[in-house]
Formats: sequence, C-alpha cells, structure tokens
Amino acid sequence: MKNYNPVKEKSYNFALKVIREVKNIQEHAREYVLTKQLLRAGTSIGANIEEANAGQSKKDFIAKMAIASKEARETHYWLRLLRDSKYLDKQQANELLEDCSELIRLLTAIVKTSQSN
Repeated sequence: MKNYNPVKEKSYNFALKVIREVKNIQEHAREYVLTKQLLRAGTSIGANIEEANAGQSKKDFIAKMAIASKEARETHYWLRLLRDSKYLDKQQANELLEDCSELIRLLTAIVKTSQSN
C-alpha cells in the first residue's frame, strides 16, 4: 500500500468502532450525553492526525499530534465511564480501551520523537 501510515489507519479504524458502539448504545440504552462526548473525542483523534499530516511546519505537526494525543486520553476517560456505568459491555469496552491505549502510546512517541529531532 502506497504511503501507508499506521497511526492514520489505526485512528480511522478506531473511529469506526467508536461510531458503531455509540449507535448501539444510543439505540438500545437511549444514552446520549456520554455517547456524544465519546463520539466527538473518539473521531477527533483521526481528524487531528489528518490535519497534522498536512501541517504547515514541524511546529504545526507537533501541535496537532499533541491535540490528537489529548483527544485519545479524553476518549479513554469516556470509555471507562461508559463501561463502569454499565452502558458499555465490559468485553467491548476493554477492546476499545486497548485500541485507545495503543493510539495514546503511538501518539506520545510521535510527539516526543518530533520534539527531540
């Protein structure tokens, strides 16, 4: 695949999983406040990565990747909250949390590496 970018692909696939889970919770549990927060934060990760890759400068790239990292951490929070309040199935929540943790690790490494170069 030409120009394969793993963090871009992982964030996109993660956003799709978040969208599916939000739809499921909204349809079955009629919970809209927490799921709206999860949807916003979970899809924002990839959007910021896309923006970072089109950055005007290294500083712009680092800033957007740092925002993506913050959004991933916020997403992790909403996932834990939905799991612990029993809106999200524990197994599904743990899969999403693991994916989210992986994104956090990748984004943290990208920001740190970019800042030191």
